[in-house]
Amino acid sequence: MALDIQGVCTLLQVFDMPTSLAFYRDVLGFGIVERSQPVDNCGWAWLRRDDTDLMLNTAYEDDARPTAPDVTRVASHDDTTLFFGCRDVDAAYDYLHAHGLDVAEPKVTWYGMKQLYVKDPDGYNLCFQWRADTRAAATYR
Repeated sequence: MALDIQGVCTLLQVFDMPTSLAFYRDVLGFGIVERSQPVDNCGWAWLRRDDTDLMLNTAYEDDARPTAPDVTRVASHDDTTLFFGCRDVDAAYDYLHAHGLDVAEPKVTWYGMKQLYVKDPDGYNLCFQWRADTRAAATYR
């Protein structure tokens, strides 16, 4: 019998849940499916946008949270990237730029993907991408 996998949901450890929810919910348009408490200052949240799921969990319990993020910990997030399928990368650039995010213009890679990178509040990389060849874009998902 073959293994039947229906999807994947990434869990990110975040420093400040209200800040992360403001980014993923209010800027990127994710909805809250469930959370550990009915307020933004919760310890865990499950988010969804269309067919994309993401979970956020605070990196510290409330009584153990430092006053500022650990610089070393945040620097280690640089090796984590979430790739989102995004048909109109140029529109995503305009949208994110209009929301005040530090984002460079999209570039086409040597392997034919148009990509736009931005960092979330915890330093995780997000890449919005789609095939640059419009004929191939119809089959990519």
